[in-house]
Amino acid sequence: MDDQEPQFLEVGAGEKRRRIAYRLSGGGAYRDLTLFWLSGFLSDMGSTKALVMAEFAQERGLPMLRFDYSGHGLSSGSLLEASIGDWVEEAAAVLGVIERRRALVVGSSMGAWIALLLARELARAGKLEKIAGLVLIAPAWDMTERLMAHRMTPEIKATLERDGVHYEPSLYGEPYPITKHLIEEGRNHLLGVETLHLDVPVRILQGMRDPDVPWGHALDLVDLLHCSDVELTLIKGADHRQSRPEDLRRLETTVAALLAELQREGTSEARPSR
Repeated sequence: MDDQEPQFLEVGAGEKRRRIAYRLSGGGAYRDLTLFWLSGFLSDMGSTKALVMAEFAQERGLPMLRFDYSGHGLSSGSLLEASIGDWVEEAAAVLGVIERRRALVVGSSMGAWIALLLARELARAGKLEKIAGLVLIAPAWDMTERLMAHRMTPEIKATLERDGVHYEPSLYGEPYPITKHLIEEGRNHLLGVETLHLDVPVRILQGMRDPDVPWGHALDLVDLLHCSDVELTLIKGADHRQSRPEDLRRLETTVAALLAELQREGTSEARPSR
């Protein structure tokens, strides 16, 4: 599904200007809707779940938009200099590519936090209608504070102060950098300081064997959300990645069900696929 050449979008100004890679696939079945994929920290638009969603969208004639954050994948920039604010800015800029179409946003881990921040930003601007719904996979909202800073030992905090970066061992590969800048800038984007008013349907998929995002973190998000339509699915055997065949099928089923609901409620129009 990545045989399509990426396109590039310039975001930011001056020294903060970066070149963001994205892919927008076509689809003729839906008149007004695009699937917008937001990857997790250290992931990119070629990940397992992103490709599954790309195939899902193609089969249904649904346009799909995905991109790489700065410091990730095919985009420019350094992970040692990037921050949550940068990635939210990039998500908003890439979303602008689809202009008048609405987005069904699917965010994984940190991508779910980005999705919520983007929705909050649009709501504050009176433009929440741009978002048709949210599907959040292991949502790592406020992760820099609640899932990183709060877990740091005094030794790690001292390393951050001295070196500006700590390399965290990973269950999935090489140690990854957590920078002082990432932690401190992330405090400008915390959701847990207020009720989150988002009048859009929200679906949350949370594994109960997730070592990175405890399932209680998802419960806290449900309490935080002031929405009339929120569903949380706790998956007893799933880990953080939710990449087992049964997890991927569940993701597809969840997105398909939300698409069907949007059509029934008249918030999205679809042509019959040929």
